[in-house]
Amino acid sequence: MLYLLAEYLREYVSGFNVFTYITMRAIMGALTALVISLVTGPIMIRRLSIKQIGQTVRLDGPVTHLPKSGTPTMGGVLILVAILVSTLLWADLKSAYVWIVIAVTAAFGLIGFIDDYKKLVLRDPAGMSARVKMFWQSLTAIAVAIILYLMADNPYETALLIPFLKGMAVPLGAFYMVLTYFVIVGTSNAVNLTDGLDGLAIMPTVLVGGALGIFGYATGNVIFSGYLGIPYIPGAGEMLVFCMSLAGAGLGFLWFNTYPAQVFMGDIGALALGAALGTVAVIVRQELVLAIMGGLFVIETLSVIIQVASFKLTGRRIFRMAPLHHHYELKGWAEPKVIVRFWIITVILVLVGLSSLKLR
Repeated sequence: MLYLLAEYLREYVSGFNVFTYITMRAIMGALTALVISLVTGPIMIRRLSIKQIGQTVRLDGPVTHLPKSGTPTMGGVLILVAILVSTLLWADLKSAYVWIVIAVTAAFGLIGFIDDYKKLVLRDPAGMSARVKMFWQSLTAIAVAIILYLMADNPYETALLIPFLKGMAVPLGAFYMVLTYFVIVGTSNAVNLTDGLDGLAIMPTVLVGGALGIFGYATGNVIFSGYLGIPYIPGAGEMLVFCMSLAGAGLGFLWFNTYPAQVFMGDIGALALGAALGTVAVIVRQELVLAIMGGLFVIETLSVIIQVASFKLTGRRIFRMAPLHHHYELKGWAEPKVIVRFWIITVILVLVGLSSLKLR
């Protein structure tokens, strides 16, 4: 919106030309989202507290979590508003990719909102049933997969790029839609599973989102993409603006979500942010790099799968509790120690993922 305005005004005042550069718009998007989060955060937390929309703590979980009961939840609304407003203000709305990632983020956010609303406002412990939730997630992901497949102009846009191997791309054909579905739905639920400690999920989301924005910038630039040996996808550069808006909104939320948390994001935030990361990764053709950089999300998800499979097959549990972060809490690690160490792991994985841009 402001990008189009800047394009018009630069004809009369040359100074407005600076706002047409994607890097400047990305910076402005991040700052705008950050300010929105910091300014509206206290207001939202106060309203959630007044309405008594608070966290329900599992009695079979770590005893250190019992004081968290009643902490305002559904703070993900704050994140989504900041992301969407900033993206609409600073991104080039002529790019179809911008509208796709906005639609996915909003749709998964709506699914999470309904689930949270049933649990926290209507006091229905079951919330939205897993089957219904998966149906709407799948419907959204399938629709996006079909749209992106039909938008593809060349084989590289539907190929699976293999990181660290120069020119290595596996043609997927129609199977591209299957991959897209699993990346979006899988990442959405993986982030949701990771969101179990104060700030644990949001900081890795910010780090991975920022890194994906760099991939988007390179992919959408014909010179950089040619130099780095990655496909050039017109319009994908706008993912930098979206990802930086996500990063700014996430950091603003972290101000209130850091230990001890004043607010939790709830399913509305976790499902939406995970789906957003998955969609951006698909658009910039970096699904495998997402698996590397988002390794924390992968490990947390695998811990749940392994725990359930082991208990059903042998009657024994591999971990003291799943997801994995609870296992370390029950081993005696303090919550801040678990959080920071998992953040450090994510920083390392993100750097490894970014290195794939050059190491081929």
